[in-house]
Amino acid sequence: MPAVELVGITKHFGTVPANDGIDLAVERGEVHAVVGENGAGKSTLMSILYGLHRPDAGHVLRDGTRIRLRSPADAIAHGLGMIHQRFRLFPGLTVAENVVIGAEPARLGVLDRAEARRTVAGLAARYGLEVDPESRVGELPVGVRQRVEILKALHRRAEVLILDEPTAVLTPGEADRLIGVLRELAATGVSVVLVTHKLSEVLAASDRVTVLRKGRVTGRFVTAATSADELVTAMIGRSLTEAAPPPGKVTAEPYLLEVRDLRVRDRDGVPRLAGVSFGVRPGEIVGIAGVAGSGQRELVDAVTGLGRADAGQVLLDGRPVGGGRDRRVAYVPEDRAGRATAPGMSLADNLLMGAQRGFLLSMRLVRERAAGLVERFGVRAASVRAPIARLSGGNAQKAVLARELSRDAPVLVVEEPTQGVDVGAQEHIHALLAAARDAGRAVLLQSSELTELRALADRVLVMLAGRVVAELPAAEATDERLGAAMTGAAA
Repeated sequence: MPAVELVGITKHFGTVPANDGIDLAVERGEVHAVVGENGAGKSTLMSILYGLHRPDAGHVLRDGTRIRLRSPADAIAHGLGMIHQRFRLFPGLTVAENVVIGAEPARLGVLDRAEARRTVAGLAARYGLEVDPESRVGELPVGVRQRVEILKALHRRAEVLILDEPTAVLTPGEADRLIGVLRELAATGVSVVLVTHKLSEVLAASDRVTVLRKGRVTGRFVTAATSADELVTAMIGRSLTEAAPPPGKVTAEPYLLEVRDLRVRDRDGVPRLAGVSFGVRPGEIVGIAGVAGSGQRELVDAVTGLGRADAGQVLLDGRPVGGGRDRRVAYVPEDRAGRATAPGMSLADNLLMGAQRGFLLSMRLVRERAAGLVERFGVRAASVRAPIARLSGGNAQKAVLARELSRDAPVLVVEEPTQGVDVGAQEHIHALLAAARDAGRAVLLQSSELTELRALADRVLVMLAGRVVAELPAAEATDERLGAAMTGAAA
């Protein structure tokens, strides 16, 4: 008998079917991956399973018994837990306090901190989730914070864990450790539903895979008996092109973008950039690798004009970047909702940002321009008048790229271009970046995906503690060499 089963789940948003008669059974003690393109219906299905949405039709069974999920509280009461992409933790509280919050052990009406620490230490030992119960959450690495979220769900007696893109914010090493944790949890009888775009993780972590496309199930696979190619075909209806974009033809031209001895301190006077220097030539992609917090954010802010340097220079075609957003730099931020788009505004308005001239705008011309960009860059949207927040992650990312690449800017700075994006959209986005390079732009690409850097970059710079500690040609940028440089283990 499955631990949890979804039967005939159907959900519409307006006239659009997000889920169309989906059946999904998750066995006890298995890792079950759910994959599909952006907009395939994965998030809606998981939201229904966790009580965030109610289906139009269909029902959920827990250990063979039909249950009603009207809210996350109902889901928790039935032994379901969800680990969201954006952690829901209080950084000023300890690990133990975060884990037990809402279900605290009390003594004389107040939190029994000693019992909370013992409880969390016991849970951590039982499930192999190494963490110090007394540490402040705000001081922990991202990978450890994720363990805190898992412990929080387990403390509420979750027997089915839903993880939505759990490695999107993790380094490669942290992602590998998480996969080990998921396997250990499954061995104790916990059922894991893993939603991810990364097929390498699906193949490494899961026992079975369900593939969704356009709201329907298009494939069910035993992981050990399938391949990435077979999963891709079920996801997008075709095979991916075999070859990565061909490398660019880097010339000996002067740098179009040049960073000279850049130094940045934070508000507490702590160095975040400590003498960073490099250049990017026209027709070249330079990749930036590094564990989170190595100075990438401060570097990108300085290059785009969004941040101030304490010393050093950023030059574009020999001229310094001034204060404020520099129009000579097209910029695709990592944070789509916070920095890249205005979620409540229409797709057309978001595509116009940065291209306005004057005070009077013809809405007809705005929409015509938007429609042209949507067609040119393959953005799938019901209407350019709809809020951009309604687009899937991959299509929102393509919309941001469409806006920035359509600008007449010689330098392109891109952060995490395919984070949370399905394999079909990844292929399209990589082709767009390669085309920008081939058109003579200087491209600075920051990514936590080492395979992405190897596929696109002509050179890879590795940052650690605010410095560039290694520079490798793409042909020499192996996982081993990059990983060693990123952690300070390189000779």
